[in-house]
Amino acid sequence: MTLVILFMVYLCGAMILGLPIAFSLIFGSVATALHMGGTATNPQIVATQLMRGVDSVSMMALPFFIIAGELMNRGGLTKRIISFCNIFVGGLRGGLGYVTILACLIFASLVGSAVASTAALGAILIPMMADAGYNRAKAAGLVAAGNMVAPIMPPSVPMIVYGVAAGVSIKSLFLGGIAPALYLTIIMSLSWFLISRKDAPPANPLKLSSKEKLQIFLSGLWALLLPVIIIVGLRGGVFTATEAGVVAVVYAILVGVFVYRELSRKDMYQALISAAKTSAVVMFLAATAQVAAYFMTIARMPQLITSALDGLVDRPLLMNVMLMVVVLLVGMAMDVVPTILILTPIFLPLLKAGGIDPVYFGIIFTLVNVLGLLTPPVGPVLNVACAAGKIRMEDILKPTMPYFIAQCILLFMMTLIPEMILWPLEWIGGYVPRVHTPSLLDFF
Repeated sequence: MTLVILFMVYLCGAMILGLPIAFSLIFGSVATALHMGGTATNPQIVATQLMRGVDSVSMMALPFFIIAGELMNRGGLTKRIISFCNIFVGGLRGGLGYVTILACLIFASLVGSAVASTAALGAILIPMMADAGYNRAKAAGLVAAGNMVAPIMPPSVPMIVYGVAAGVSIKSLFLGGIAPALYLTIIMSLSWFLISRKDAPPANPLKLSSKEKLQIFLSGLWALLLPVIIIVGLRGGVFTATEAGVVAVVYAILVGVFVYRELSRKDMYQALISAAKTSAVVMFLAATAQVAAYFMTIARMPQLITSALDGLVDRPLLMNVMLMVVVLLVGMAMDVVPTILILTPIFLPLLKAGGIDPVYFGIIFTLVNVLGLLTPPVGPVLNVACAAGKIRMEDILKPTMPYFIAQCILLFMMTLIPEMILWPLEWIGGYVPRVHTPSLLDFF
């Protein structure tokens, strides 16, 4: 237990001093190894574990999906998705709010990152809503909360990271994220319905001819085809999750260059540069997290924590709820990827002891991590929405809270009733759980 405390002190101390999380992980790991002594101090161990952290075929899916998202964002898909959604729900009272929520769901299936999705959609939708008479701060809050669906709907970058760290099927994680993404969209729509009854401008039916609507519909279909191709391909076993990333890149190039004709060579170059930077950051985090996981393992940290929670292992439903609370608190101070990489090796023995399915846990684990993006003091999505809407952080907090509370209620419903995820996953992906995950329904 002394080693556990020392590791956390070194890790948190380095972060407080301003070291990046990746370097803080290495510092905490090496400092703990020096206290352990013996073979743990061999510097070759660090180099070997760094390589192991990224030496994974599944991890190859990460840069491909990031590149695909960058290409789509620059290839004209964003504005066409918004126009596509607008012809269906734009004429309702609070119509632009529903357009935002639906656009977030569709764009999520192309990008897989809440921050990237907020930046792309926020730059267009927040000024559009403000010009239409909506409160700018409330519009920014809606865009920020609506984009919580991005890391849940496949392809999801955090799910790829969790799949690699936990050694579970990324395909199953992807297909399992579809139902929660739809739940999030529904609860966001219900929340917006209640809010917009008082604040939204009156309904403004779209003045478009049938021909114009058809053109917008057909143009938007090209953007909608990609998630369909990925889901059908994964479900039918046509390609793996990694190969799906390659398919997404090729599709994004073909549509951006030959269909929409908005993806120039300069755009492609910038997309590759941006994707390379993002991929390098995530993969270096994965490498350093492997170093930390190795030293945590030989220091028996997972076993110590499991022993400390022996009482909860016998009550797995309560343990699952407690783990979600812990992750939500950690997620308020740390980004999604490092939180997943640090906590996954610690939680896996608890899941095994409590009989909780790792694929199901990975989905709600990802969701609760994502909710941390919507909370101060860090709140990356809030910061991006503030920048896109040109408002202050204190102005966006209050409008965001109703959505955050609704999303937390949904999260704990899925924690208490795993069937909300497992039944659709079994129907969509043919997934058979390894164990019977404890559920509130067991008591009825």
